[in-house]
Amino acid sequence: MNLPFFYLPELNANDAYFVLNEDTSKHVVQVLRMQNGEFIKLTNGKGLLVTASIVDNHKKHCKVQKTEALVVPPSSKQNVIAISLLKNPSRLEWFLEKAAELGIRQIIPLKCKRTEKQHFRTERMQGILISAMLQSQQCNLCILSEPMTIEMLMKSCHSKNKFIAHCEATEDKVFLSDGDVHDNDIVLIGPEGDFTNDEINLALDHGFVPISLGDTRLRTETAAMTAAVLLQMS
Repeated sequence: MNLPFFYLPELNANDAYFVLNEDTSKHVVQVLRMQNGEFIKLTNGKGLLVTASIVDNHKKHCKVQKTEALVVPPSSKQNVIAISLLKNPSRLEWFLEKAAELGIRQIIPLKCKRTEKQHFRTERMQGILISAMLQSQQCNLCILSEPMTIEMLMKSCHSKNKFIAHCEATEDKVFLSDGDVHDNDIVLIGPEGDFTNDEINLALDHGFVPISLGDTRLRTETAAMTAAVLLQMS
């Protein structure tokens, strides 16, 4: 049976004891009803994995003692999905959860010309990524960037292969599954109304390759999920 797994951002391999925050303490003591001497696992989301035993099962500040610590190296796949903010935030939240479970390294929310939703609840989205990391038993938290424009992204993108998925009919598109996919790639996914021609041309001018994700027209979050699967499974 897998040990209960929790996120503790201040976790340090040099410390012998840790005090869990109130929410985690409540879950350990009141929900799981764990007793002194039982074991849990902790991660800081930066590769550190600690096994610890409960020494004081206080419901507000549970104290645990380290019994083992190891560093889990990040995956060789360092893929990035840049996706437009969506009018329905629950659709974006669904994508964030699934992409993090798949091991996507970074997600960049985009503010495109046709993006309808501009507000971004960073704290809530970060919580979704943390939950997905724990659910999938990973120790490296998916990086969530602050929302940016495509112009901003062009100045900061250092991925090996760069792709843009758009709905314009062009002959130079390749299927992502047939492309030269590596382990450090980025795919741009546009809003409900697609990227504008100016945005597409800007990406092409910066070395992005136009791709197709299939023969049907996909919702933004479906397209992003398809790209994530193809990148991670390649």
